[in-house]
Amino acid sequence: MKPSPRFTLAATTLDAPDAHELARFYQALLGWRPRKEEPGWVELASPDGTAGLSFQTERLFQRPQWPSSRSEQQMMMHLDIEVDDLSSAVDHALRLGATEADVQPQADVRVLCDPAGHPFCLFVRGDPGPPSRASV
Repeated sequence: MKPSPRFTLAATTLDAPDAHELARFYQALLGWRPRKEEPGWVELASPDGTAGLSFQTERLFQRPQWPSSRSEQQMMMHLDIEVDDLSSAVDHALRLGATEADVQPQADVRVLCDPAGHPFCLFVRGDPGPPSRASV
């Protein structure tokens, strides 16, 4: 029997109207360095060598709507980002150009949107393990 091939998640890719603009936001938010930059494409490398973030320009990009609505582009995924101080992290993200979502379903998680409209969650890890339920 042939062995199963090895799979390794290399990156999550976000579409945006301008890949370089959105990459600059996440570079400032996370402190990650660009690994590769091309017209319409940027890869950010995580400092520990695990999966990074990539950004590609999509000329037909539509901002996702959160919470979802049947008549708007629905969110397809979101990033969960662990922080050590929720209030300071939210302030920092807002200064960089994020917006706070109108709906906040959990008291210990903040839902924000990046400049292209992708929702992401900031949380402080309490007990070991990821947030106990989906935040968005």
